[in-house]
Amino acid sequence: MTDSTMTFGHEFAAQLAQLDGDVSVEEQAAIAALPSGSALLVVRRGPNTGARFLLDADVTSVGRHPNADIFLDDVTVSRRHAEFLRTGTRFGVKDLGSLNGTYFDGNRIDTAQLSDGAEVQVGKFRLTFYASRLDLAHAAAASD
Repeated sequence: MTDSTMTFGHEFAAQLAQLDGDVSVEEQAAIAALPSGSALLVVRRGPNTGARFLLDADVTSVGRHPNADIFLDDVTVSRRHAEFLRTGTRFGVKDLGSLNGTYFDGNRIDTAQLSDGAEVQVGKFRLTFYASRLDLAHAAAASD
C-alpha cells in the first residue's frame, strides 16, 4: 500500500495562513478550490472591486477591448494592455506596450513572474494573484 499523504513544514502552514486580510470567506473557498495549473486574480482596487478572474489557459489577455479574456472597462486600460502567461503551474505577466504600463508589486514591468499574493496593476485596477494551493503544496514539498 502506498502512502499518499503529504506533510508540510510549519513554514508552509504559516504561508498559507497569511492570506491577505482582505480575503473574504467566499474568496478563501474559491482559492482553496483552484485545481492544479490554475490561479485566481481578485480586483482589490478599481471600478470592479471584488471581481474574480480565473487564470486557467496558457495565455489570458487583459484589456479594454470587448474580446479580451479579462475585460477592464476604463480609459486607463489599453485595448490590448497585458497578457497573463502560464507555463506548467507557473504564471507570469507581460505588458503589451500599453500607454499606462503594467505594474508588479509597484514597479513598472515588461514581464514578471508572479508569486502568490503579488499585486498586478493594470490602469486603475489593482489585482491580487493567488496560485493554486495544490501547486504551492507541491512546490513546498519539492523544496523540503
